[in-house]
Amino acid sequence: MDFGRLPDISKVDFSLPVDHPGTAHVLARAQRPTRPNLYLGCPTWTNKPWIGTYYPAGAQDAQLLYWYARQFNTLEMNTTHYRIPDATAIHRWKQAVPPGFVFCPKLPQVISHDQLLQNAGEPTKLFCDAILGLGESLGMAFLQLPPFFGPEDWPILEQYLMNFPPEVPLAVEFRHENWFKESAVTQRAFQTLEERQITTVITDVAGRRDVLHMRLTTPVAMVRFNGHALHPTDYTRLDAWADRLHQWLEQGLHTVYFFMHQKEIMDAPPALVHLMDRLEKHTGLALQRPKKVQQYIQGQLF
Repeated sequence: MDFGRLPDISKVDFSLPVDHPGTAHVLARAQRPTRPNLYLGCPTWTNKPWIGTYYPAGAQDAQLLYWYARQFNTLEMNTTHYRIPDATAIHRWKQAVPPGFVFCPKLPQVISHDQLLQNAGEPTKLFCDAILGLGESLGMAFLQLPPFFGPEDWPILEQYLMNFPPEVPLAVEFRHENWFKESAVTQRAFQTLEERQITTVITDVAGRRDVLHMRLTTPVAMVRFNGHALHPTDYTRLDAWADRLHQWLEQGLHTVYFFMHQKEIMDAPPALVHLMDRLEKHTGLALQRPKKVQQYIQGQLF
C-alpha cells in the first residue's frame, strides 16, 4: 500500500485518535455476539519470500493459496481489483482454503476508478455474482474510492450504493481529505452507510492521519495497517490497536478484519503475531499464529 507512505516517519504522531461520537452509538445498538470473529491477514498470498519459511520449500505457485490459508484466516484480495474472476478461479480459490477462512475481495478498478461508479451496473453484477460463488468463504467486499473522489461526488456514490446487491457485505474506503471534515454532505454520507449496513474502512498510514477516522458505521471494523519494517513504532501502534479493538469488542463489535501491509512481506507475520498476542491477552480468545514450516531436505528435518 503506497498510499500515504512516507520515507521519514520520525516526526509522525502515530497515536490513535479518539473515537468519532458515532462509533459509540453504532456499537450501543449492536446485539453483542456470543463470540466475535477476528480475521487477521495480509493483502497477497503469492509471497515468494515465504517459500522455505512460512511456505514449504519447493511450493509451486498453484499451491501458495493453500499454504497461505494454513497460516491466516483471511485475505485482503487485491487481485480482484485488476480482474473480475471467472467461475473456474472462484472454485479453485474456494477449494484451496479450509472452513473458517474468508476472502475480502476489492471491487475492480474498472468500477471504482475507470467508470467512477457510473454506468457500472454490468461489471458490478458480474463481480458480485462471481464472489457470491465463494459461499461461506466470502467475508466482505470493499470499495476503494480514488483520492480525487470527494464529497461533491456523493450523489454518484449514493446512487451506486443504493443499487449495490444487498446480499454482498460491503465496506467503503474514503481517501479524499474532505470526507473527514464535518459537513452536511459527510453527515448524510455516513448516516446512509449506517442505514445500509455498509462498513467504513479505517486506514492507519503515516502520511494521511486523517483517514484514521475511527468512525464505525456497522459493528464490523475493517482496518488496513501500513507498517515500517518492524520499526519500534509498529509495535506501539499495534499495542494501541489491540487496546482499541478490545474496547470496541467490549462495547459490542461483532467482527474485526485487520490487514497487515509491510513493504517487505517477511515483516508481516511477526507484526501480526505481536497483535495476536496482545489481542489474546486482552480478550482470552485463542488465535492461530502463523508459524514457520518445518522443512525437510534429503529426508532430514532441520
